[in-house]
Amino acid sequence: MLSRLMSGSVRSLERELSCTVRLLDDTEYTCTIQKDAKGQYLFDLICHHLNLLEKDYFGIRYVDPDKQRHWLEFTKSIAKQMKSQPPFTMCLRVKFYPPDPAALKEEITRYLVFLQLKRDLYHGRLLCKTSDAAILAAYILQAEIGDYDPGKHPEGYSSKFQFFPKHSEKLERRIAEIHKTELIGQTPETSELNFLQKAQLLETYGVDPHPCKDVSGNPAFLAFTPFGFVVLQGNKRVHFLKWNEVTKLKFEGKTFHIYANQKEDKKIILTYFAPTPEACKHLWKCGVENQAFYKLEKSSQVRTVSSSNLFFKGSRFRYSGRVAKEVMEQSAKIKREPPEIHRAGLVPSRSCPSITHGPRLSSVPRTRRRAVHISIMEGLESLRDSAHSTPVRSVSHGESFIPRSRSQVVEAGDGSAVISDETYSPADSVLPTPVAEHSLELTVSRQINGAPCSIEEEKESEAGTPTGVEMGELGTDNRAVGSVQVAALSEAEQVNKFVLSVLRLLLVTIGLLFVLLLLLIVLTESDLDVAFLRDIRQTPEFEQFHYEYFCPLRRWFACKLRWVGGLLINK
Repeated sequence: MLSRLMSGSVRSLERELSCTVRLLDDTEYTCTIQKDAKGQYLFDLICHHLNLLEKDYFGIRYVDPDKQRHWLEFTKSIAKQMKSQPPFTMCLRVKFYPPDPAALKEEITRYLVFLQLKRDLYHGRLLCKTSDAAILAAYILQAEIGDYDPGKHPEGYSSKFQFFPKHSEKLERRIAEIHKTELIGQTPETSELNFLQKAQLLETYGVDPHPCKDVSGNPAFLAFTPFGFVVLQGNKRVHFLKWNEVTKLKFEGKTFHIYANQKEDKKIILTYFAPTPEACKHLWKCGVENQAFYKLEKSSQVRTVSSSNLFFKGSRFRYSGRVAKEVMEQSAKIKREPPEIHRAGLVPSRSCPSITHGPRLSSVPRTRRRAVHISIMEGLESLRDSAHSTPVRSVSHGESFIPRSRSQVVEAGDGSAVISDETYSPADSVLPTPVAEHSLELTVSRQINGAPCSIEEEKESEAGTPTGVEMGELGTDNRAVGSVQVAALSEAEQVNKFVLSVLRLLLVTIGLLFVLLLLLIVLTESDLDVAFLRDIRQTPEFEQFHYEYFCPLRRWFACKLRWVGGLLINK
């Protein structure tokens, strides 16, 4: 009896998996799931834990053993998606940024989006002018520590916070000045709301950058925002396509294509190269999901999308979930008492460290911090319809991939699209996630493949973009050589792709002919008495084909085979 109980408990443990999810406030949620549990089950558990109803804006992100980021698909089994061994480690992040975060129905949702944007600001993805940076940081300060108190906040108190990758003493003094004089009396809720209203006006709001290269080998970042598709290159936004202008997204191998129709019926195709085929597929899936979420009116309009025009080639993917319009309509129907929010105001935050030393609300141990050398991005200017500084293939005018000169870019209207004084280079994970009592020493070096150097870094969740040092090296030292190499590789890849496409088509054609031949042999030579075969045999057309064509052809083949056999025997 005891052995049966023990064997039953062992089998039960084998069917269960442990999952740890890093939340936006840097606490961890650990649970046990069944081996066949789908992503939706885990996501619902987290949303129930957070008392979150407006959950369609969020998703669960993880990193596979090959250092590639993924969004967990809710309709598929968790165990089949995770290529690593349990226990699984993931993180909750904003997947679809609300077009107007201040208009969200519930405060708990606004608070979580606030935490995500605070993280974006710290990791260099949310760019802004120095004046905007000061007010945003002051809002964070007011939300975390409240009103300025000379007794609690000594001179230079704002310098103990890390709002940005790097900032000057002048900016720190300006942050403290705004906090002392302009935000007195604001509650955390009000400060967070003001932060959201300010952040949503920035041109890089909602940007989750994917590192790529254009056809000339120049580094670029591709991103999908609530308003459209964006390409950031150097210190400029070189392309912005609204969602209603984007007609198709395709990828093959490392190559990613964006098809769009702009004003005056101008059709363009943008082509970029991802670091790996896996990174390119992730980029394509993110684009398909964002386009469906923001562009469509109803989820019933969602269709399965193929990465290729040929039915037997490429990947197929379908967005599963509600679209933005349906989410907002559903949010308007929420009627409940606002849930209690446990703000981590006294907790040293890894994205924005606190200066106070109250008790940590989470039981998760703190880890060692490491320095990161990242340039601060300042001087964001208003970005209108931008000029093209990367090669564009125009379908309507038959243009080739011809880069425009710098003078042509400047003369292309007043939309110079300058993002900052320095190159746009968002940071990778700056801090690891504590998952044990000991901390891990992490190297500063990064691989430019859209993912962190280790699984542990994704537990913090900001994996996926290279550091400013690496991008600077790519953009200066190797640009000339890279341009020639990529151009040569591009031509060779195009030839190889064409040959492979022809071979695939030939193989499929031969396969279909072979299947038809087998069916014909079964119809004419076999004695199978199946209803549908009998019906076919009894048709006048089949009888005519059998006696006038098939029988003579069979006799001809038999004659030839006997002739060949006779030759072989005589030899």
